[in-house]
Amino acid sequence: MSETIKRATGLLVIEVVNSNPNGDPERESDPRQRPNGCGEISPVSFKRKLRDMLEDHNSPFFNALPKEFIDNAERYNILEQRGRNRDSISNEMGTDPAKFLESTFVSKYWDARVFGNTFLEKEQSKGFIKTGVVQFGMGVSLAPINIIRQTNTNKAGVERDKTSGMAPLAYRIVEHGVYYMPFFVNPNYAHKTGCTTEDVELLKLLIPHAYEMNRSAIRPDVRIRHAWYIEHKSILGSCPEHLLIEALTPIKLENKDRPSITWNDYQDKTGLPEELYSRVASVVDLITLS
Repeated sequence: MSETIKRATGLLVIEVVNSNPNGDPERESDPRQRPNGCGEISPVSFKRKLRDMLEDHNSPFFNALPKEFIDNAERYNILEQRGRNRDSISNEMGTDPAKFLESTFVSKYWDARVFGNTFLEKEQSKGFIKTGVVQFGMGVSLAPINIIRQTNTNKAGVERDKTSGMAPLAYRIVEHGVYYMPFFVNPNYAHKTGCTTEDVELLKLLIPHAYEMNRSAIRPDVRIRHAWYIEHKSILGSCPEHLLIEALTPIKLENKDRPSITWNDYQDKTGLPEELYSRVASVVDLITLS
């Protein structure tokens, strides 16, 4: 079934409101930021949200998925999770690259089929292709971001002899920002990883809920404004992908070198212009379908 996967170009438009969408461990969990002041959301961070949603098969979210996924839950486990047993996973992969697609590993781990695998580096696995069908790019804000830092206080101190506690500058958030994050579906690797059309359809169901199903105290309000998904007319691509991304990326209306305050500071894009639309097979916003 993997040969029927269509090449696709995607674009997430993510609005961050008083939240930290992706902390930087090298900067005391400050929101990630480039030297020019623009914010970042790493691909690893976004894929973690998708994995977390799918990992818990007892969650209300998983049990709200279409029946075909619930009935085949054993195919939708997550490789990149805590407490992994490397020896067990190595056995699941097998030792013969020619039989990799028949292995338990392929039939079990959704994220390995979709995103690829960099988990095993033993000699026996060197024949396996690790690059996945779906790749997410770096999310970058369209304007510099303003980071607010405050001290957290706690009436009941963590230490036994303290009646109150403080975490100086522990609360670090982006006041407001709009980020664009491209992603790409390349069916050329599907026959190597075992990725199927069902796997990609599940990805499309997960993306709109990535942040709303993973809210936290430091990340309460991150909104996916658009999740554009554009299918090409051929596996080689029927339109340059950068043109599609540029055409759907919002534009800051004024003071482009200053942080935004609201979504209204941007000119939204609601679809492709006709000259590009005619060159692709379909354009949908996954947010409107969810």
